[in-house]
Amino acid sequence: MKASELRDLTVNDLQEKLEMERATYHKMRFQHNVSSTENPSMLKVARRNVARILTELNARKLAEK
Repeated sequence: MKASELRDLTVNDLQEKLEMERATYHKMRFQHNVSSTENPSMLKVARRNVARILTELNARKLAEK
């Protein structure tokens, strides 16, 4: 997911997306700890997606002030 795509979303959409991405990331981490995953680099991608969403939410929060 690109940052430009996130800028087009509303705050509520971003929060929903954040919950979904976090759930996906935790599920992937658990699955990776139990048994080795085929593509462990997907963990990095999921973690960065969460960070991108949080960054956009924080930027909007600061812009309101």
